[in-house]
Amino acid sequence: MIEPDKRKAIYLLHKEGMGVREISRHMSISTNTVDTIIGQAGELPQTTRKDKIEIDTELVSSIYQQCDGRVQRTHEILSEQHGIRIGYSTLARMLRELGFGKSQKKRCHRVPDEPGVEMQHDTSPYRVKFADKPALVQGSIVYFRYSKVRYLKFYRSFDRFKMKCFLHEALVFWDYAADVCIIDNTNLARHHGTGSRAVIAPEMEQFAKQYGFKFVCHEIGHANRKAGNERSFYTVETNFFPGRKFASLEDMNRQALEWATVRMANRPTGKTRLIPAQAFKYEKPYLKKMSGYVPAPYLVHKRGTDQYGYASFDGNFYWIPGTKRHDVKVLQYAEHLMIYRNRKLLGRYPLPSDGVKNEQIPPEGQSKPPYMPRYRKKPTAKEENILRTAAEEISNYLDFAVKSGGKQKHRFIRRLYGLYRKIDLEVFIKAVNRALKYRITDIKTVERIAMLQLTAGNFKLPVPQIDQQLENRASYIEGCFADEVDLTVYDNITEDDNG
Repeated sequence: MIEPDKRKAIYLLHKEGMGVREISRHMSISTNTVDTIIGQAGELPQTTRKDKIEIDTELVSSIYQQCDGRVQRTHEILSEQHGIRIGYSTLARMLRELGFGKSQKKRCHRVPDEPGVEMQHDTSPYRVKFADKPALVQGSIVYFRYSKVRYLKFYRSFDRFKMKCFLHEALVFWDYAADVCIIDNTNLARHHGTGSRAVIAPEMEQFAKQYGFKFVCHEIGHANRKAGNERSFYTVETNFFPGRKFASLEDMNRQALEWATVRMANRPTGKTRLIPAQAFKYEKPYLKKMSGYVPAPYLVHKRGTDQYGYASFDGNFYWIPGTKRHDVKVLQYAEHLMIYRNRKLLGRYPLPSDGVKNEQIPPEGQSKPPYMPRYRKKPTAKEENILRTAAEEISNYLDFAVKSGGKQKHRFIRRLYGLYRKIDLEVFIKAVNRALKYRITDIKTVERIAMLQLTAGNFKLPVPQIDQQLENRASYIEGCFADEVDLTVYDNITEDDNG
């Protein structure tokens, strides 16, 4: 673009009689351009774009706020859901004009990447909502440094076994592994030491050998050593979460798999516009290819079988075929269980969905048995309803004492219901009123309060109902003609004790 001052100078030289070729040579501009500027009298032409798109600023503002202020995710929704084709830089400029501009964080220092040398792993906690219910999850990412491909999955909690399961799932999915896996100084893989002096736990070192890589811990405070992974978590916050809803943990992981391995793998990244999926194809010859069969990690648990043929595991009950009730060995995998007896496989069982408890689960391919497990956990909704409907004072006390669910709640309600059945309702109400006044939740203390109510003398025992026709009963008449009981034997016992 020719500057306005230069355009005016060209036009003035022309007015003074200088030829077009001489102006072109003097200004280092082509003769065609000089002719054009002279024809425009040295002024900038007023042009309008024919393909200019008019965009509803209110729509852009609402989507931007829905996406928690993430420009990239806003750009995706506008193009994919609303069919608005707008340049990313144009959208960013529009948002700045609307007052939504944000300062960008500086990127970590980057070093040259080498194909097949390095991958990175880390986890990060997130607070999300499953069907509008808040939940805390742990996000886990494996990131190949050269090609920029990644694998993402979320867990309720993360331990050493789940770390093995995740790495196995990710590396089997990509079918390749790098020479080293950079991690922080987590005790999930590290035995002792830090950084270059870190010693990897023998269990994890043996696990890594199956896939052809080694764990390497970076120095403390040098998180930029795995900057690609840290950037991936930032991208999860700014691109995966905004504008998405999750019905459950399984639904979140389905979306995460598609987002990480399809959407992000085929999107140009950085200033180089590198496409991770294409770069991964180039990197494959430098990586370690998975062997024909790599055994999935598992844990071994010993369980007994109850009289109805169930083995309990993690709050659920698994039906053991047959009539024998022996101890069994449960092999826990990432997505299923394998149950053995004397090295004989009894069945393969799918693990239930996230949060499902107290279920009876048969082996794959078999119908659900009609029997109930012996130690099946029973809810306390019935007992709680009886207590709440008995008196308003009892309901108020339950509101105070029962503030959370779980085992403690059910145990408390069962014990309180047992006390309710043992004593008179009037005494029970006085006891819970006193317990509520002094903020008492211990059942034994409530029992002592009830005993004090009885011994204080301010409670009248109910008058027993006596049958006036008692003497007319056959058993009473028969007893009238029986011999008198000889009680002198007790007198002799008393004399012996005194002696």
